[in-house]
Amino acid sequence: MEDPELAAIRAARMGQGAQGGGGQPSGDDQAKREAEEQMRRDLLATVLDPAARERLARIALVSPERAQQIEAILLRMVQAGQLRGRVSEEQLIGLLDQVNIMRIN
Repeated sequence: MEDPELAAIRAARMGQGAQGGGGQPSGDDQAKREAEEQMRRDLLATVLDPAARERLARIALVSPERAQQIEAILLRMVQAGQLRGRVSEEQLIGLLDQVNIMRIN
């Protein structure tokens, strides 16, 4: 006798195999992810002044997860309407300091 839960899992996997190639992202998913990534980059380019963009790029070289964290904070601030104008390098440094303080506590 086969467990009904196991049968349901197998059926779901078989459906995935027929649809998306067995766990591989489909072309539509890949294109959607790339489009979202491009929109994120464009938005950050609009929000950050050149010096701040350069500093964030240097941070990403050393600590990609930290850069992603800062990017996520900046994007949330934009969506919430908390940013007026472009973020300068000094403002970015201030944000980095705040994140460091939050990390320590």
